[in-house]
Amino acid sequence: MEPILDIRQITKKFGGLTAVDNVDFQIFPGEVVGLLGDNGAGKSTLIKMISGVYHPTGGQIFFQGKEVTFQNPMEALKVGIETIYQDLALAENLNVYSNIFLGREKLKKFLGVVDVLDHDYMRAESQKVLNQLDIHIPSLRNKIGMLSGGQRQAVAISRSIYWDAKLLIMDEPTAALGVAEQRKVLDLVRTLKAQNVPIIIISHQMHDVFSVTDRVVVMRRGRKAGERIVKDTSPDEVVGMIVGSVEN
Repeated sequence: MEPILDIRQITKKFGGLTAVDNVDFQIFPGEVVGLLGDNGAGKSTLIKMISGVYHPTGGQIFFQGKEVTFQNPMEALKVGIETIYQDLALAENLNVYSNIFLGREKLKKFLGVVDVLDHDYMRAESQKVLNQLDIHIPSLRNKIGMLSGGQRQAVAISRSIYWDAKLLIMDEPTAALGVAEQRKVLDLVRTLKAQNVPIIIISHQMHDVFSVTDRVVVMRRGRKAGERIVKDTSPDEVVGMIVGSVEN
């Protein structure tokens, strides 16, 4: 099986600082990979190169078998790389379906002349994707500001899936959530995996990582410290790799 994402010897320098140093990384269809490391290890810089926020100083990125160079995040979105950051990038003053179509609103002609928002279409389509992912929100007319943290996370994930994500990157998806809501988000990750969506998860929650990922990649000081198949390792070994007491 070919990897959907294949990163080779990727490097990012900011002046004299090397934030990511010759890192190789792969993810395959339907695989969930945990990207772990201490603060400053280079995790965020790596995913920002994958998602088009940063341009690599060196190395290559292959996506679906083709070498890609993203000048900005919109180019990554166009090929199907969706990133959900901790702030979720949701508009709290808008309702659920308006957020799923945020920036990509569906229009229709009013009286055959004026473009207006097609609320019925966006609401129906949003309900379809929520049903597909088994997400229950009482009313799609509710504003995002009225929803719980877990529901907001679910809306952000639904938006990515509706727009045909080929690869989903999730940055600390369970941070600041209660136990019950963490469980719902992890169940959603399992649903996406069952639908063959590959997912990269950045997380400090070792329990979450071990409950949903197939493989973990550990970064330390900008370099890849190692990787393990989850079923063949333990949280203690992974923590050892993060702090440097266990070598690859």
